[in-house]
Amino acid sequence: MKDDAYAIDRDRLQECARQIADAGRELGARGWTPATSSNFSMRLDADHAAVTISGRDKGRLGIDDIMVVDLAGRPIGTDARPSAETALHTQVYRRFAQAGAVLHTHSRTQTVASRLYAGAGAIRFEGWELQKAISGYTTHESVLDLPVFPNTQDMAELVDRVDAWLDAGRPLHGYLIDGHGIYTWGRDMGETKRHLEAFEFLLACELDLLQLRGKQA
Repeated sequence: MKDDAYAIDRDRLQECARQIADAGRELGARGWTPATSSNFSMRLDADHAAVTISGRDKGRLGIDDIMVVDLAGRPIGTDARPSAETALHTQVYRRFAQAGAVLHTHSRTQTVASRLYAGAGAIRFEGWELQKAISGYTTHESVLDLPVFPNTQDMAELVDRVDAWLDAGRPLHGYLIDGHGIYTWGRDMGETKRHLEAFEFLLACELDLLQLRGKQA
């Protein structure tokens, strides 16, 4: 066992693991985590996060399917392997001091939208009432951009793309990966699930509009 493991608040870890497992079962029941895809995490403290172990069925998670990593993504106190995209989770915790949870899912709506808008590089939401479900947005009379980053197996490249978006001073509350799915986060698991549900709804509305406008053309 690594020395850092002794610094972990075990009660906090158990509570985070429970919340992650509950979220996994809920999102799995919605069909948003097919074929062991997706990954979830929560911040444990300033230096550590609890994250799903690689390859686990996210719709059947238990507390033993959650492990600890430091904010460089290194496993703490275990030989288990964290989810392949852990670097994208720990990046959120490093860049956003208030972020307490990260959810990454693969719904059909998210995946189709990511392919459709990959060329544009972002989906712009304007005029939708549910934009107000995203923290910091208080009116439908706002502009909310959800970037779409190219897919790659090189996590360092994806981290760099997210960093470049943020370093350019653009707000970021979530993002899509082309042909992949969505990442979003919040202060706690409840807010993060709200953001995820809002983005899912907004994406579905945009896809419906495109289909209806095509039929009317």
